[in-house]
Amino acid sequence: MHVTLTTWLITIAVIIGLFVFDFYAHVRKPHAPTLRESGFWSAVFIGIAIAFGLIVFAIWGPTYGGEYFAGYITEKALSVDNLFVFVILMATFAVPREYQQKVLTIGIVLALVMRGAFIAVGAAAINAYSWVFYLFGAFLIFTAVKLIRDHGEEHEKPSENRVVKLARRFLPVHDEYDGDRLVTRVDGKKMVTPMLLALIAIGFTDILFALDSIPAIYGLTHEPYLVFTANAFALMGLRQLFFLIGGLLERLVYLSYGLSVILAFIGVKLVLHALHENTLGFVNGGEHVAVPEISTAMSLIVIVGVLAVTTVASLLATRGDTPGAEWVEKDDVSR
Repeated sequence: MHVTLTTWLITIAVIIGLFVFDFYAHVRKPHAPTLRESGFWSAVFIGIAIAFGLIVFAIWGPTYGGEYFAGYITEKALSVDNLFVFVILMATFAVPREYQQKVLTIGIVLALVMRGAFIAVGAAAINAYSWVFYLFGAFLIFTAVKLIRDHGEEHEKPSENRVVKLARRFLPVHDEYDGDRLVTRVDGKKMVTPMLLALIAIGFTDILFALDSIPAIYGLTHEPYLVFTANAFALMGLRQLFFLIGGLLERLVYLSYGLSVILAFIGVKLVLHALHENTLGFVNGGEHVAVPEISTAMSLIVIVGVLAVTTVASLLATRGDTPGAEWVEKDDVSR
C-alpha cells in the first residue's frame, strides 16, 4: 500500500479539522447533551468512518478496505469497553455532567496523540524485527485470559492511580470545581481544580488502553496509515457515544468476554503470521513454518460475529433491568 506524504498530511489535517469543529460546535459552551444530539452526531461520525473506508476500497482495493474495516470495528468495540472506565472516572472525580464533554474531548485528543506515537514505534519495530509479531500475539493472548479472569473487576470503583497521586503531591489542588477551568485562584493563590486531575486520569488511562488496542490492530493490518485512521475514526464520536449509550453500558455484561475472544483470535493470528515469516534460529532452524494464515475476510466474520452474539446475549440476559437513573435524560422534544 503506497501512501504519499501529501495523503498523510491531508488526512491528518481533515482529522484535526473534525476535532476542532466538534470542539467549537458542541464542547466550547458547557452543556449536557441530549440523547437526540448525541445520537445524531454519533451517527454522523460513524458515517464519516464508513465513507473513509469506502474511499480506501476505491483507491487501494478490497484487501486494504477490508483491513481498515476490521481494524475500525475492533477499535470501536475496544473503545466501547473503555467507556466503562470513563463512567467510573467521571463519578470518582464528581465531574458535573455539563463539563464532562470537555474532559472527554481533551482526553480523546490526548489519546490520539499518544496512540500516534505507539503506532510509529510499532511500525518501526515490525519493519526491523519480524519476531515482534510473536510478542504482540503472546501479549494479546495474555490480555484475553486476564480479561476473562478479571471480568467485572475493571468496572469497580478504582483507587486513584499513581499519576493522580503524584499530581496531588506536587500541585496545589482545590477540592471544588470552578466552572470548566483547570486552574483557579483561592485567596489569591493559584490552585488546580479537580477538572485537571480528571483529565490526567483519563489521559494516562488511555495509555493503558493503547497497550492492547495497537497490537490488536497490527494483527489485522500492517499498514501504519490504516492503523492510524482506524484508531482516529474509532475515537472520533466516542464522546457522543458516552452520552448516548451510558445507561446501556451496564447491560453489556458479556462484552468483556466477547472482547477477550477477539483479542485471543487476533493473538493466534499474529503468532501464525510470525511462524509464517519466522526468522528465529531456535524455531524450525530459522526457516519459515508452513502454517495456515487467517484471511482478512475471516477476521471480519469472526469479529462481527462475536460482537453480535455477545451484544444480543447481554441484552437478553439483562432485558428486565432498568438503565441507571443517573443516565436517564429527557430530550428537548417537549420544550
